[in-house]
Amino acid sequence: MIGERLEREKEALKAAFRQPGRINSCYIDDLLPEALAREIYEAFPSPEEMAIHKSIRENKRVAAQMDLYHPLLEEVVYAFQDPHIVALCTYITGLEGMMPDEHLYAGGISLMAKGNFLNPHLDNSHDNERQHYRVLNLLYYVTPGWTLENGGNLELWDQGVQGEPRTIVSAFNRLALMVTNKSSYHSVSKVVADGKRCCVSNYYFSRIPAEQENYFHVTSFYGRPEEPIKGVALKVDRTLRNLLRKVTGKRIVETKHIYKKGK
Repeated sequence: MIGERLEREKEALKAAFRQPGRINSCYIDDLLPEALAREIYEAFPSPEEMAIHKSIRENKRVAAQMDLYHPLLEEVVYAFQDPHIVALCTYITGLEGMMPDEHLYAGGISLMAKGNFLNPHLDNSHDNERQHYRVLNLLYYVTPGWTLENGGNLELWDQGVQGEPRTIVSAFNRLALMVTNKSSYHSVSKVVADGKRCCVSNYYFSRIPAEQENYFHVTSFYGRPEEPIKGVALKVDRTLRNLLRKVTGKRIVETKHIYKKGK
């Protein structure tokens, strides 16, 4: 079903994704039949059943150990890893050598409730072993009735974090595609409504960077324009973490966001 929907819209999606002067991105609505999309939403676990990421950088719930949850969630996560879907996304984006990640490094499912947010940031440039570049985010939103006014929407900072973000609403049954490179600054606005904003996430990797040259950085957070003090603290944070990773090749804290199948 995902393949058929992308196939019908691939030319329009290609044109949107490759529009110059902004972070490469596009989205498609009504990805799956409405009843199925609602079923996926209803299958989401409660926030308490998911890991919490809470700091000055972010506040959200995530999960990657998919066999702990409703089997429909694992099915939809891995549907985006089907070779046909990868091939269609390659055509749409023009990114070469893309491959999905069966271990769901930073992928899986996420949930944001009132007060949750994600500051402007660049995603980690590589996979967990630094063998491949992270090149594409696939974000499938499944909360019925979600609107711009609720917050919890994807923000793309096309002119950098001192500019104004372009918003893609986390609308029900919408799939957003976004390049990941060294200038794809993005964030999620603070959720201001009751309810839960649910998202199914995948990342594609490649040996070929989504840039003209090689690069490396850890996940790097920035303050919003109205957060100058927080911005200074986050600058120190990302500088130290980048330096440590480049010098030692090791993380300060080992990631637990990996799907350990059979565990």
